[in-house]
Amino acid sequence: MTDFHSSGAPGPVAPQAPSGSVYGSYAAYLPRVMDMLVTHIEDFDRATRQRTGEGAYEHFNHRIKSESSMREKCERKGLPATPVSALHDIHDAIGCRIVCSFVDDIYALVRHIRTRPEFEVIEEKDYVRHPKPNGYRSYHMIVSIATPFPDPTGATPGHYPAEIQLRTIAMDSWAALEHQVKYKKDLGAANVQIVTAELKRCADELASCDLQMQTIRNLIAEDNGGMDDGMDDDGAAARQPKEA
Repeated sequence: MTDFHSSGAPGPVAPQAPSGSVYGSYAAYLPRVMDMLVTHIEDFDRATRQRTGEGAYEHFNHRIKSESSMREKCERKGLPATPVSALHDIHDAIGCRIVCSFVDDIYALVRHIRTRPEFEVIEEKDYVRHPKPNGYRSYHMIVSIATPFPDPTGATPGHYPAEIQLRTIAMDSWAALEHQVKYKKDLGAANVQIVTAELKRCADELASCDLQMQTIRNLIAEDNGGMDDGMDDDGAAARQPKEA
């Protein structure tokens, strides 16, 4: 997910906008659908801040996938460049990345997203507890957002998919560096092997630091009488990151 900025059904219908947008006439709805997602996340942050004095995340970026990127993805997947492909078969036309200070904050957000009636979670991948072999860690969710707008399948009201990625600051920094290495063209084979091994080692060390930071936060919360947002819902501090 790239190019972020801050802040018995009828058959498929795939009208094309005059501009030839891969999103067709549905392109006009995408900023409004994204605003619905952003508003719910920001509302949760405000509520968390009022309750605990700390926000739910450090920063929150979101984007609509560009026309060119979506067309390329359709081509890679062997799909026609139509609104049905872009907004039904592919799930990341709308994307957001939430970067948190602590691992527990990731799972607090995951639990919140699961409870929202506007969001149907259609896929989850927990790369925080189950990292990829290269060391990548993040929590991925695909949600279907209920909207008042028509969608490319012919449904009104319609549903639009969105991808949500949640990471700690350490995970996000690692992923940014790994992304640079992935697209570096002039690294020799030997250097690629060295860098890959070093990145994996760094990922493991950063994960250990995340866990230690969470433990320290929980100890501070215990000492403060259980008022910090590192608490379980019943006020008991968790020594390990809470299960989502």
